[in-house]
Amino acid sequence: MTARHTLEAAGLSLGYGDHGVIEGLELTVPDGAITAIVGANACGKSTLLRSMSRLLAPRAGHVLLDGKEVHRMPAKALARTLGLLPQSPIAPEGITVSDLVGRGRNPHQRAFARWSRGDDEAVAAALEATDTLELAELAVDELSGGQRQRVWIAMALAQQTELLLLDEPTTFLDVAHQVEVLDLLVDLNRERGTTILMVLHDLNLAARYADHLVALADGRVHSAGAPDDVLTVDTVRTVFGLESRIIADPTSGRPLMLPIGRHRTTTGETSAADAGAH
Repeated sequence: MTARHTLEAAGLSLGYGDHGVIEGLELTVPDGAITAIVGANACGKSTLLRSMSRLLAPRAGHVLLDGKEVHRMPAKALARTLGLLPQSPIAPEGITVSDLVGRGRNPHQRAFARWSRGDDEAVAAALEATDTLELAELAVDELSGGQRQRVWIAMALAQQTELLLLDEPTTFLDVAHQVEVLDLLVDLNRERGTTILMVLHDLNLAARYADHLVALADGRVHSAGAPDDVLTVDTVRTVFGLESRIIADPTSGRPLMLPIGRHRTTTGETSAADAGAH
């Protein structure tokens, strides 16, 4: 089992230039669980994740890891505990898959220390877990978008941190690989106890795979808790401006959101009773 950690935002305000994005946000990431942040475009999901990983300094408030401000911690020390897969990362030109994944071991390298057997094993395990072992000798810039995304996830896994933050980890992936990646994250959480905080665009995948949902709206936490408590008709209406029905997913038993548009609905689907269900 991994060591236990607390990661929280206290009175956090974030923005870019004169544009404020997050105001006075309070958030505690459940230890040892999978948390998904959801919300409409431009609501601050990625901005929040960037600050939680110390890439963006707060205008006010704090991000605390085990009670210490992450923005005051040495970068390498933080990277041994907390890993980040940002949105649309850029690989050095010509770098091979194995070399890129190996960079996930950098936080564990001491000055002048030699590459160890443990480093080799961590890289090999990460490549195998993400089904990228056969790509190891290829240049990253030769890969498809989906292959490249899996390689970046492999690098994050090779870092072997106890907290892992991922910004849209299923970007560029087809449905089968989306499920594979999320299954992999569940395995990582169950087998290693890794705390995972991720931004997901797909509400239904978030509800299926996360233990804890955080819905953002207008720069604040609209609701947070178990998927059954957060993914409701009211939340979808308020956060996304969309009418919906919520049913039990016949596969997972988790809540499943069915959007209601102006077309392709059966008679009665958009009734007030249906819109207010759940």
